[in-house]
Amino acid sequence: MLKVVGCFVGAHDLWLVALAAAICTLAAITTVGLLHHACRTTRWLRFAWVCVAAVAGGSGIWATHFIAMLAFEPGLPSGYDIGLTVRSLAYAVVLTGLGLAVTLLRRIPFTAGLGGLILGSGIAAMHYTGMAAFEIAGRIIWDPTLVAASLVLGALLGGAALPVALGPHGVRSQTAGALLLLGAICSLHFIAMGALTIVPDPSIAISETAVPSRWLAVAVALASGAILLLAGGALALDIRDRRTIVESERLRSLANAAVEGLVVCRDDIIVSANDSFGRLVGIAATAVAESSLSRFLPDPATRLALTRQSEQLIETELRGAEGEMIPVEVIMRPVTYGRRPHFAVAVRDLRARRQAEGRIQFLAHHDALTGLANRTSFTQRLDLELKLAEATGRKLAVLCLDLDRFKEVNDLFGHAAGDAMLVNVARVVTGILGETQMMARLGGDEFAVLAACDHAITAGHLAERILEALRSENADAAGPLVATSIGIALYPDDASERDVLLSHADTALYRAKSEGRGTYRFFEHKMGVQVRDRRILEHELRHAVARGEMHLVYQPQTQVETGEVIGFEVLLRWHHPERGAVSPAVFIPIAEESGAILQIGEWVLRQACRDAASWPNPLAVAVNVSAVQIHAPHFVQLVHEVLLQTGLKPDRLEIEITETALIRDPVRALSTLRQVKALGVHIAMDDFGTGYSSLSNLRSFPFDKIKIDPSFIRAVDTNEQTAAIVRSVLGLGRGLGLPVLAEGVETDAELRFLAAENCDAAQGYLMGRPAPIERFSQFTHGIQDEPGKPGLVA
Repeated sequence: MLKVVGCFVGAHDLWLVALAAAICTLAAITTVGLLHHACRTTRWLRFAWVCVAAVAGGSGIWATHFIAMLAFEPGLPSGYDIGLTVRSLAYAVVLTGLGLAVTLLRRIPFTAGLGGLILGSGIAAMHYTGMAAFEIAGRIIWDPTLVAASLVLGALLGGAALPVALGPHGVRSQTAGALLLLGAICSLHFIAMGALTIVPDPSIAISETAVPSRWLAVAVALASGAILLLAGGALALDIRDRRTIVESERLRSLANAAVEGLVVCRDDIIVSANDSFGRLVGIAATAVAESSLSRFLPDPATRLALTRQSEQLIETELRGAEGEMIPVEVIMRPVTYGRRPHFAVAVRDLRARRQAEGRIQFLAHHDALTGLANRTSFTQRLDLELKLAEATGRKLAVLCLDLDRFKEVNDLFGHAAGDAMLVNVARVVTGILGETQMMARLGGDEFAVLAACDHAITAGHLAERILEALRSENADAAGPLVATSIGIALYPDDASERDVLLSHADTALYRAKSEGRGTYRFFEHKMGVQVRDRRILEHELRHAVARGEMHLVYQPQTQVETGEVIGFEVLLRWHHPERGAVSPAVFIPIAEESGAILQIGEWVLRQACRDAASWPNPLAVAVNVSAVQIHAPHFVQLVHEVLLQTGLKPDRLEIEITETALIRDPVRALSTLRQVKALGVHIAMDDFGTGYSSLSNLRSFPFDKIKIDPSFIRAVDTNEQTAAIVRSVLGLGRGLGLPVLAEGVETDAELRFLAAENCDAAQGYLMGRPAPIERFSQFTHGIQDEPGKPGLVA
């Protein structure tokens, strides 16, 4: 090692050594750069670039050696044999090219390492051939150890240089490969020079054909210039290629980011396509290139329109890989691609839009839940069928269907169960309809069927089949049962206009519901007057409270034994501005069926509690509550809120319910009554004896009082059967520990009977007729003077 260092420092011009190192570095970088460029080119261009790299690399290795030899100062006359000098340059170029060519044979394993070894051997062959060309007035003696070391180190570094240069880390790999190649050249040269010993010998003469050092300097200068030119060219190519690659990748990324399919064409040939177009036609984007545009746009008229109507949208069909036709929207625009004129075609998939348009079109004419025709489609079809019926002289039947107690299904089982029931009804009914018949959902649980017929009996048979099909469906049903009522109107028998015909069918439907449900009725002209009057009354009832037409009257309840007033029952009255007094027996059922009872009942409860809270005497107040209110989801919260707002003590409020309110949903009714009871409110069973399962209801529900229906009190002093029933009820109350109040007491004889049978309380015209609470101020605000004789109200 000391010999090598001594040779390097003592026997060389360090400025020329630095120049040799610079040339060597430039040659290494140029060789690696051209090798990378050759890797990116096609087959024949690759061969050409390998030749260029061989010339650049071999010349650089050769120039490095001879510049370093010029830096060598042995102090004796010297020269260079021209043949061997040229041969050393040839060895450097050929073996460098061979090593690079072997490196590019990627199909054979370890070719990069093998190519590097060949390159290292080329460095050695060039060096020792060049040294053989060196003539000097002396004898040259070689150190075999250092010669072997130079060969081994040059081969190892050269063998590692090319695999590292082709590594996956881009610039870092190229830099590392260039450094290894630089190390291979320099280490081999200077270790070999360290192995050289020159013994002066005047007897050895330099041949006359030997090239002087100054001419060698010119040759080295030319080789260095070639290296510089090739390096500059390689650098320019590399910069251009990188810029082209970056630009191409940027354009491809932008094209692939587009949602629309994009293709660039030259005439009818597709030059490039983005991934969106490949996905659209079902072919990889790379496989689309070189295909003809007409393969995907087979319609000649479309292609002609694209060329004539540049930058205008055209709707057409695109052929996919499997031959399927895809609705698309295309637009063409001229572009410059690769410095040549092309045209770009943008393709937008219209399948989602067509599907959405179809869905919108379907929803515009059909019901989204059941898939049946909606009201708009039904009226259009009805207009058409009316014209056909008029032209052919046939009859046309309109059947209106409405599900029975559908609101209860929603309340008890949830809206999902209600929706399932609607879908089931649509499926069952459409299953029995003919091709010319039509079913539509008009809204909510209301359906309509349109059927041409020759006789009214045909429409009746259709209604019977519908009812029977729904009954059969209930046989296997595990959930709520399906029941419907049907109203039928005929053209031209009942009406000749669409709206009137529908109205008459709806009127017949109402009659079917009022006569027991689960049946069908034909329209009769007398129904129209009744239904119209009822609907007017229903409309006016909804606004009666807001208009101040409703008011409360109170009827006293007294103890039978003492005659003392213990409370009042609240009764609702409606004074219509035109009809006058409307009976509760008329408007209460309408309010319950229409749902208006919830609003009216809340007003009654609030007003009654507000009145009672203002009485100095803590008398009880009894409020009747309908079945609709009991099953309302927020009834308990309403009672609690009213008590808090009015300040009425809960034990002064008594809720009266009939047994029929318990039949619809006993479990829910029981839960509601228990929550009301927990508030401290009393609960009375009204009209006892007229409902269902009275004894079981008394045992199951938390009642505080029994009220005997007035029908059992009337003539109780003269009718033994009635008397027996009243005695039984009184005995039942005593046995259960429940006080009993008799309603409808009108004579002294009836009162004496109740007193004799130890009835707790009574209510009726004998004690006082219903009247505004101000008529009973002596009970609500004062003390009774004669407790045994309550004041009568005329």
